[in-house]
Amino acid sequence: MKQAVLYVCHGSRVKEACDEAIAFIERTQKHIHADIQEISFLELAEPSIEEGFASCIKQGATHVAVVPLLLLTAVHAKEDIPLEVKKAAENHPEVAVTYGLPIGVHQKMAKSITNRIYEQGRPDAESIIVLIGRGSSDADVVRDLTAISELVKSEAGVSNVEICFLTAAKPSLDEMLSKLSLLKEKTVFLVPYLLFTGLLMREIQTKADKLDHEKIKLCRYLGYDSEVEQVFAERVQSAINNHDSKYTFRYGDTCNAAING
Repeated sequence: MKQAVLYVCHGSRVKEACDEAIAFIERTQKHIHADIQEISFLELAEPSIEEGFASCIKQGATHVAVVPLLLLTAVHAKEDIPLEVKKAAENHPEVAVTYGLPIGVHQKMAKSITNRIYEQGRPDAESIIVLIGRGSSDADVVRDLTAISELVKSEAGVSNVEICFLTAAKPSLDEMLSKLSLLKEKTVFLVPYLLFTGLLMREIQTKADKLDHEKIKLCRYLGYDSEVEQVFAERVQSAINNHDSKYTFRYGDTCNAAING
């Protein structure tokens, strides 16, 4: 048996974002015991998933654990990446393929968010925390970010935690900022729930700068801190171990039983 891990990043037109993703995975790789570890991108950067998978095979992989570096479970995790994995793997039926979970809901993610907040100051009882998600038409994204917001309440010791989205889900960032503009007496911490810098982070920055609110504090995006790294390493290890065959890749069976519990 020769175990490989194929990490799948989203990809970005902003080179800095891709560089951050690669640097994070390279740190994670030090904690993962696998014979082969390759990095790939879903879109907008190279190597592609197909190229990364081929590299694993070329190095003699008999088992490949494909793990998406995504914050939440949505269309990319459920459909887009599995389709590319299917294309890459269909000519290698002798290779066992597993498919890992996105980072998802985890207490350590609430701790990471709290760390970002504390960099800007300590919220008081009246402060409002706003988590800004990427957004998706998939209802699981709203559900999961809502669950994370509840974890943040206990982790940060606050009661006012809201969520909003940049696209395809409600409430939108614009709607949230409009609401906040009427609450100028309250301190507001905006937390971009994004892994890396890029066009979306720039959009948030631009809109926050235009808001007429002196108590708005824009936090850093999550970045790849130790809390995120630990959760991601757990996801990788679970895909490698594949207890009870939970992570065995089955394209078409809602792509993966693990994704849907």
